[in-house]
Amino acid sequence: MPRNILVTNALPYANGDIHLGHLVGYVQADIWVRYQRMRGHKVHFVCADDTHGTPVMLRAEKEGITPEQLIERVHGEHLRDFTGFHVAFDNYHTTHSPENRAYAERIYGRLREAGMIDARSIEQYYDPKREMFLPDRFIKGECPKCGAADQYGDNCEACGAAYAPTDLKNPYSAVSGATPDLRTSEHFFFRLSDARAVAFLRDWTRGTNAAGTRRLQTEAANKMREWLGDEGENKLSDWDISRDAPYFGFEIPGAPGKYFYVWLDAPIGYLASFRNLADKTEGIDVEAFTDAARADETGTEMVHFIGKDILYFHALFWPAMLHFAGFRTPTQLAVNGFLTVDGAKMSKSRGTFITAHSWLTQGLDPEWLRYYFATKSNSTMEDLDLSLDDMIARVNSDLVGKYVNIASRCAGFIAKRFDGRLGEVDAQACADFAAAFEGGTIARAYDERDFGRAMREIMRLADIANLYVNANKPWELAKQEGQDARLHTVCSTALTMFRDLSRYLKPVLPAMAAKVEAFLAIDPLDWTTDWAPLPSGHAIESYKHMMTRVERKQIDTLIDANRESLAPAPAGVPSSEQRHAERQQHQAQAAETAEPFISIDDFTKVDLRVARIESAEHVEGADKLLRLSLDIGETDAEGKPRPRQVFAGIKSAYDPATLVGRLTVMVANLAPRKMKFGMSEGMVLAASDENDKASGLYILSPDSGATPGMRIR
Repeated sequence: MPRNILVTNALPYANGDIHLGHLVGYVQADIWVRYQRMRGHKVHFVCADDTHGTPVMLRAEKEGITPEQLIERVHGEHLRDFTGFHVAFDNYHTTHSPENRAYAERIYGRLREAGMIDARSIEQYYDPKREMFLPDRFIKGECPKCGAADQYGDNCEACGAAYAPTDLKNPYSAVSGATPDLRTSEHFFFRLSDARAVAFLRDWTRGTNAAGTRRLQTEAANKMREWLGDEGENKLSDWDISRDAPYFGFEIPGAPGKYFYVWLDAPIGYLASFRNLADKTEGIDVEAFTDAARADETGTEMVHFIGKDILYFHALFWPAMLHFAGFRTPTQLAVNGFLTVDGAKMSKSRGTFITAHSWLTQGLDPEWLRYYFATKSNSTMEDLDLSLDDMIARVNSDLVGKYVNIASRCAGFIAKRFDGRLGEVDAQACADFAAAFEGGTIARAYDERDFGRAMREIMRLADIANLYVNANKPWELAKQEGQDARLHTVCSTALTMFRDLSRYLKPVLPAMAAKVEAFLAIDPLDWTTDWAPLPSGHAIESYKHMMTRVERKQIDTLIDANRESLAPAPAGVPSSEQRHAERQQHQAQAAETAEPFISIDDFTKVDLRVARIESAEHVEGADKLLRLSLDIGETDAEGKPRPRQVFAGIKSAYDPATLVGRLTVMVANLAPRKMKFGMSEGMVLAASDENDKASGLYILSPDSGATPGMRIR
């Protein structure tokens, strides 16, 4: 049945550039939207800039312009970058809009009527130097839960805990550096700890939508259980939804000098952007998507693509606000992990904090990155690592060497020998190619947002197409007399396979697909029309080069362009490099005085991966060893699985036959070791007592749902 879906992306804040870390979630959403549309479903895809709050106000003040001028400029920059990476929103709006004000006031009013808003006098931090109350994100200190330094006043980036700013230890103002005072101010609170809200959220976070799909991924649902507590517990705190002037945002009705906290009106921006789209477009029934009762009747869906850093807001505050205000709650949250570059956090000094604009201005193809992100994406909250050398190898091997190569090797013969017209196809070869599709594997992977699995399956089909070309050698047929008909058939068949590969890849490579459609002179590719081979006599256009190889020097130039300036800071103001060096020195001193402990940096050097035991066997001549073949999600240059060989000293504890198919944990970055029996490419982890004898050996096993290649953190 056709689906009717409203898809939203997390709103980027109007106080900075779009960088590659942002793009992970936007590219994933865009791929999913394009796939759904190719299947004939109706999708509205909206987003907006998140514009309110103190950071925008202070930046505009620093630049000598109004907040309105700042957010208008940034809006244009953000839309430019999204468009450059083919993220095609139907509407890209702003939270500083009349639609957003109207929805915010309506939701707030309904929550008051439902008894879900309290007014209380609270003690709040005040910056005596800047004469302003400090928002949560402008108070920093030590996390009250884990003790991590330099954490913001609303949640800890180290352990994920949420708390009140007054819970911070050793707080300081991030605006002026002054030690803040506690002063009394009346604020408005959303009663998240209300028994009604807790009961609703326990049910909602564990439940499924109308289609029977879980609203939250397993990892997200588990995190909700942790935050909500066990049955009978109430670990939630009420949520302060107001801020004092001066503040850039919407003033709360009936409360002069009080403003809606940015996190209240930011997710409401999804509804506002959709309303703005509907006002410009005929035939969109907004209430069919947003009204709780009508959404059930109409079977509409609302899917939010977000990063895991804002899960707390989207899986607790947002659905509770919507529910008690009479609005429909999200059908599903699609939560993505963070981006690392070459295995480490993005860094300005290393040049790996890469902006979207710099990628484009350096002339790099945005579809290189879209494809690589797709190969590394699955439906979990697992972090995605952009290994630059792996991206170069993957794009050059898969897209240039396998996919585009099919057309480049065959199109010239059609143009030169057959006046640009196709011939009859090899019916058996086309049937075999279609059969290799394995009945919906790619479609299911796309629908489940397991894009990595879809790409692996598509490249398997590309291998089949290339094997057909290699087996029939059109370049040799062209030299043989009397082989024109065969040459015509082989090239026409290969181009039909190329068309279908382009169809499969179109959600990921929309610009490439447009080139293919123009080259083959066909209607836009989708998954609802006839998949019959291209007909005999069909005229195609002259082939033009479609994609270039990635060169390492291009990536090096990109990194150089993104390096943070290391110029000295003004007198009395430490540079970021100096502050980083001081932190490292403090860590080193702490390590020297606490020898039994390691630092987090030491731990992160160990790359622990989930591995599936593909095979296990005894090693002739070895008393303790088993030879294991471990799948950790790695592939070779042709995209085929590349298992690792590991020799493990667990022979006394395990029959090899009982290990096959089990998941375990391995150290993936241990230097390969040459042994007399062969090369060992890692180490599996096992538990034992001190002498390895009394209680035996026990290999570690991850929880169900883990998949090969997942990193353990």
